[in-house]
Amino acid sequence: MKDFVCEPLGNHHDRTQFDCGVLVLNDYLAKYAKQDVKRKASAVFVLVDRSDPKRIIGFYTLCATSVALSELPEEVTKKLPRYPEIPAILVGRLARDVNHPGVGELLLSDAIARCVRVASEIAASLIVVDSKGEAAARFYAKFGFISLPKLADRMFLPMQTAESL
Repeated sequence: MKDFVCEPLGNHHDRTQFDCGVLVLNDYLAKYAKQDVKRKASAVFVLVDRSDPKRIIGFYTLCATSVALSELPEEVTKKLPRYPEIPAILVGRLARDVNHPGVGELLLSDAIARCVRVASEIAASLIVVDSKGEAAARFYAKFGFISLPKLADRMFLPMQTAESL
């Protein structure tokens, strides 16, 4: 990742050139991401090449969430506190520009590392993602994410697992 840096979305970033091939994600970055940051609805992080720091080649969002203890597999709940809701961090959106294949892993690795750092200051037992489709589910599974049986397309990674990555 020496040629790339992942940083908070700023005013200097060009949000109009980004194209991941999914209109809703392109529109989110171009039209709504700055509003979400301003309103504290999501933190938005962008991946840029050090040689062209204005051009966004990928992004992800983070926000607080929770998962009902009853939605988690029993083998996982044994290691968690017995609260009705388990604190978590949601990686709400993750996308890379179509002209930069292979940086999805860099984005997710950065997101996981950031979640681990934040969880040391604001408790979170899980990292949660919404996997839209089989390809996304396979991508997240490579990192150890586990499907939530009661919630279609939602996957999670225990923070203890994330810490060991």
